[in-house]
This record gives sequence, C-alpha cells and structure tokens, in this order.
Amino acid sequence: MLNWVLKGLKTGIVSTSYPDRDETAPGVSPGLPSGKNESGGAAGALVDRCLTGALILGDSEVQVDTTRCVHCFRCIRGTESPLDWQDGYEWAASAAAAREAGWKTGNEFSRSLHIRVIDAGACGACLSEIEQLNKPYYNMHRLGFFLTPTPREADVLLVAGPVTDHMRMALRKTYEAMPTPKGVIAVGACALSGGVFGPSFASGSGVQDVLPVDIVIPGCPPPPLAILHGLLLMVSRKEVSVVTSLKSQAGGRRRG
Repeated sequence: MLNWVLKGLKTGIVSTSYPDRDETAPGVSPGLPSGKNESGGAAGALVDRCLTGALILGDSEVQVDTTRCVHCFRCIRGTESPLDWQDGYEWAASAAAAREAGWKTGNEFSRSLHIRVIDAGACGACLSEIEQLNKPYYNMHRLGFFLTPTPREADVLLVAGPVTDHMRMALRKTYEAMPTPKGVIAVGACALSGGVFGPSFASGSGVQDVLPVDIVIPGCPPPPLAILHGLLLMVSRKEVSVVTSLKSQAGGRRRG
C-alpha cells in the first residue's frame, strides 16, 4: 500500500492528452468487431455464435450491427475463424434520423456544455463509464463539459439504458424542461437498440422511441473516451463519423 502511495505522489495527477493527441495507454478501449470477408459454413457458424443478433450474414461477408454488440467476444474467442477487430474508441456518430434531417451543430455549444445524465433503466455499466469522465484521468472539465443536476440548466441529455416503461414519461418531461437549443446523446447498446433487455414487455428498443437522438455511442459499455468523443461531436470539435446499423440493409440476414 505504501508503494502505491509513494508512486502516486511521485507521478502526480495525470490526465489523458485526448483529444489533442491519440490516447495510446493500454486498456482504455475494448475495441469493436469490424466484420469479415467470409462465406459458407464458417460464416454461418460465426454468426450463430452471436447471442444478440449483432452479426449479419451477407452474400460474401459477415457484417456487424454495432448498435447490438455487447462485447461478449464470442466472435473472436473459441472459434477457428475469428471476426476481424478494430481498435480505437472514436465510435460516436450522428444518429440516422438526425443525418436525414441535415443534422449539424452550430455555435450554440461551442464554449461549454452542461450535461444532464439520465438512467433510463441501465444496468449500471454505462453509468460507471460516464462517472469516470468526472475523475482526474479523463477530467472532462478541462474541455468545458460539466454535469448539472437539473434539466433547466442542461444543454444535452446523456441517456443510458433501453428506456423502461416507468422511465418513458420521466425522460420525456426531462427533455421538455430543457431550454433550447438542446441535444440528446444515446450511450451504449441498450440506449441504441434495447440491447439485451429490449424490446420487451418492460422496456423499449432505445431512446429513439421516446426522444429525437442527435448522437449515438455504441458499446456495452462504451469506454470513457468514446463518450468523450460523442461530447466533442456535439460541440463540433471532432469530425462526424458514421456508425451504420445494418439491421435494415438488403442482402444480409441474421441467423438463429
């Protein structure tokens, strides 16, 4: 214990250099599956290993619906034909509906962002990752991001969970209480698709069922840097990437 105390005093407070520089420290991200050029029985067997329907069998490839991936790693462990994997953490993207509506951020959020976090039936994993942003290593205050306990002072809702039935009205009222302009960021697989909990008799298939979503962040849970990337997209300090949900694409089907 004494050695850890001495090491802490010697090292001091160290914050990540992201977004000024890429974060290369080990363990900051589990990565995401990126699909694979595979067909035939091997591809079918690989898709069958996915318990959440995140893998889709195409004509000559295995595709990934990142909104349903829960990082179970069954697609790369215990199989003779593992899926290709991508490292990194910049997973956030503008939501499909927002892109179709010509989504863009203006200068409204360019100076600072006040965030209201909503637990819409989450298991706790995404909330734990969000909590890390307030701690010294990620230190989101240095970027002008602050948590607020009241929606009346919030610019953005950060929502985790599939939106259980008893949270639908509360979530809608929270959004209505926010001043304009305002935005919504859906965090984690449950908030994007219902995850392992929905849609079901007790919960929906994500935040988009209740509110207009601007930014989506896949992962189960997404690491703190992925959430930070989503906040940076909201204030136009990062380029908008595209995370495609393949649920409705022609030519692909799920197994099982």
